[in-house]
Amino acid sequence: MIQAAIFDMDGLLVDSEPHWREIEIEVFRTVGLEMDDEMCKRTTGLPTDAVVRYWHERHPWHNRSLDEVAQEIIDRVHERIQTQAQPMPGVPAILDLFQQQGIPMAIASASPMQLIEAVIDRLQIRSYFTIWHSATLEKRNKPHPDVYLGTASKLGVEPRVCVAFEDSGNGLKSAHAAGMLTVSVPADYEFNDPKFEMATLKVPSLTEFTLAQLRELENQLSIASAIR
Repeated sequence: MIQAAIFDMDGLLVDSEPHWREIEIEVFRTVGLEMDDEMCKRTTGLPTDAVVRYWHERHPWHNRSLDEVAQEIIDRVHERIQTQAQPMPGVPAILDLFQQQGIPMAIASASPMQLIEAVIDRLQIRSYFTIWHSATLEKRNKPHPDVYLGTASKLGVEPRVCVAFEDSGNGLKSAHAAGMLTVSVPADYEFNDPKFEMATLKVPSLTEFTLAQLRELENQLSIASAIR
């Protein structure tokens, strides 16, 4: 019944959030903004340009352009990921699960394509995916649904028969707005945040997602289709 599984990337497939936070702290220091982990967590799931705009609105600086700051963050994270990034728990076991079920897989990320490419090569998971798509190539980034709708279109399937995996609230909004079944995988520090309640299913880790849960998602899809 489910015709595609679509995965977010940062914080879901790859343990990249600590790298993003470390680099953001270092780069924002160059414009006089002293950050910490808790401040960085406020913008988890937002595209880099939106993160830079968020902090510029609250702590304006004048010595560097917003584009320059955003590009330095992306470039330095790219370099870090190529040499240090590790998979999140449950990868590639969950990819094996969907591959064994014959369900095509894709990546729908808010990150630029160069970062997506860096991650799939670093984790050696390129062969699992039919396509990977960046929201930077769409008119609007997450939390808008564009990247998920675009990914489904590239796969040649309807969004309603896709299941999307997301770790952030903004990413979950994106997939939900696209009309997909959703599995949220929040970080420990925000697992009980109400923003994740819109998900079809919530799990603490990809390691907790099972074949039985996949069958339950298909059952929910079947019921929804019958109602239609």
